[in-house]
Amino acid sequence: MSLSQLSAIDEQRLEEEITALGPWFHNLRLRGVQTAPDHFLGDYPEVKFANFRDAIPADLSGKTVLDIGCNAGFYSLEMKRRGATRVLGIDTDERYLRQARFAAEIEEMDVEFRRVAVWDVAALREKFDLVIFMGVLYHLRHPLLALDLIHEHVAKDLMLFQSMQRGSREVAQLNGDYDFSATEMFDDPGYPKMHFVENRYAHDETNWWVPNRACVEAMLRSSGFVIEAQPEKEVYLCRRREIEVPLDGPHCVYPARGSGERYGDG
Repeated sequence: MSLSQLSAIDEQRLEEEITALGPWFHNLRLRGVQTAPDHFLGDYPEVKFANFRDAIPADLSGKTVLDIGCNAGFYSLEMKRRGATRVLGIDTDERYLRQARFAAEIEEMDVEFRRVAVWDVAALREKFDLVIFMGVLYHLRHPLLALDLIHEHVAKDLMLFQSMQRGSREVAQLNGDYDFSATEMFDDPGYPKMHFVENRYAHDETNWWVPNRACVEAMLRSSGFVIEAQPEKEVYLCRRREIEVPLDGPHCVYPARGSGERYGDG
């Protein structure tokens, strides 16, 4: 049997395994085989990544990366290709994690994937040079708490952030304080607003909150992240800063857990 015939057999087997693990939301190229060639968003997320890939350091040698809501691992693998010493991808969906582990194995990359929710990042007991938090915020019932937890427990320096946005793209210039009788600013299209989805949006019951641009930027600042760049409309590169503990106590609140309970599934 010729080498070309062996290659064809290997490719067919790879295609079968990819199909068995589907459906895929990330269109990865594994040894040349695409995982989601008919994606409704096109070559996603590569087509989106092309708009901001240069905002991330090209050389991540010696750096650690945490990819929150990693899905099938597109960004985790990209960061490993940039030389990151350690890359950890976390998600709560077992199917996505199986896809990510499979992709890392096929690409022969040392990337770890674990089932951990954003609420449980404190259990990682590790801070990362770069935290990726993309496409997750609007799926959370408590989005500001998630940002506070990331700031307090896992962000050491940079955070790459993205959220779906709807509403005005304007950002109003607001005062530092207002009298109780002042209400006109709330009707300004550029006032920070978070739209609550009680049922579904885009046929997805996990879409809970959809912010406008002003709200995204205000939430990032409030949680202790300085916006350093906005390379794409919904994408921000932020740097962590220290924040004072407010008079009413720390931003983060944790649910009570019994002594026998564990964070995540390790």
